[in-house]
Amino acid sequence: MTVFLGLGIAGIALLALSLIFDGILEGLLGDALGGLLNGFFDGLLSLPVIAGFLSMLGFGGAIVLGTTGAGVPLALTAGALAGVVAAWLTWKFSKALMRDQTTATPRGDDLVGTSGSVVTPIPADGYGEVLLRLAGQTVKFSAKSAVPVERGAEIWVEATLSTTSVTVRPVER
Repeated sequence: MTVFLGLGIAGIALLALSLIFDGILEGLLGDALGGLLNGFFDGLLSLPVIAGFLSMLGFGGAIVLGTTGAGVPLALTAGALAGVVAAWLTWKFSKALMRDQTTATPRGDDLVGTSGSVVTPIPADGYGEVLLRLAGQTVKFSAKSAVPVERGAEIWVEATLSTTSVTVRPVER
């Protein structure tokens, strides 16, 4: 019983360590045999999967041994089956989480070609301020223009100068 509980506790400790070291086995063994195993396991050797197997092997074996009074071979078999199920569920769950992607983070280059309005007048070859829509949010940017642009005028973004400033030109209709 002590060995089974020790395996279960070791699995929990390994799960805690996997928060820091996950992916290390795949990285170490991925290039083994000249890269033949690279991508072969695809998460099967991740530390959370191994920790799930180890902890269920230990705790499942301890439960069977303690409740049924069956021998160690039956407890080991039951624990191993529970470990395989836990490892498979952990692997599938982690794959599902890795597929959950969000939209791309907006970048400054996404502003090129958008329209906005001037909130602080822009002098010729000087800076003013414009309001632009970036990823559905209204954002204020410093703006530079070759010609003066009055407050309230509609502008068109020609280029991004930095993460907070753009080059604009007035919209002519």
